[in-house]
Amino acid sequence: MKTISISNKAGTFAENKDVARELRKKQILPTLAKNDEKIILDFSNVTGATQSFIHALISEGIRTYGDSIFDRIQFKNCSPAVREVINIVADYMQES
Repeated sequence: MKTISISNKAGTFAENKDVARELRKKQILPTLAKNDEKIILDFSNVTGATQSFIHALISEGIRTYGDSIFDRIQFKNCSPAVREVINIVADYMQES
């Protein structure tokens, strides 16, 4: 299982889409491509996140792997605000 610390790259407020894109391209998608490895996205010390950050972080994975991505990615240590944004993006992507 691979753990990715969001605060190490994005700080306490995750808003930079370039950081999200880098995490997606260099860590998340290559790990998902291995088919058997799971990912923990650790939001410890992240107090908030923009919808655009979360979208840039996970939307391509949802498009590529569908709903099954949620069997392989765990969102840990999310504040209520971060959890809400993740749910909004996940729901939006599953509807499209």
